Amino acid sequence: MVRRIEDLETLERLDRARDFIDHCYDHPLSLDQISEKACFSRYHFLRLFRQAFNKTPHQYLIERRIEKAKELLGGDELRVTDVCYEVGFQSLGSFSTLFHRYVGHAPIIYREKVKQREQAKRQVPGCFLVMYKLESA
Repeated sequence: MVRRIEDLETLERLDRARDFIDHCYDHPLSLDQISEKACFSRYHFLRLFRQAFNKTPHQYLIERRIEKAKELLGGDELRVTDVCYEVGFQSLGSFSTLFHRYVGHAPIIYREKVKQREQAKRQVPGCFLVMYKLESA
């Protein structure tokens, strides 16, 4: 059974570390750097973070990077390789593998699917989308 963290100061410190990840996701981040923001030793921080958020700081960082990559892949401005480096991955292979694991598609396939959805939305009258609440689907 997982115990929840009820100490407000501890939660605030963990939130400070999570905010650090949110703002610096595109940089190489180490566990030492992140745990330093919460003023905990790396191992104590790792245990507390997992207890509070049900994932490790590394898992959270990867999820943040993948979410940002999905946003960037929704446009045509950047190549997949550029998106990879823009969100903080150091290797296109690692990026593609992790993206596929989290999203279910390779980055290039995801981009094609987003384009197809956007084209389909343009072909359906707006009143229909509003009526059936499909405008955000």
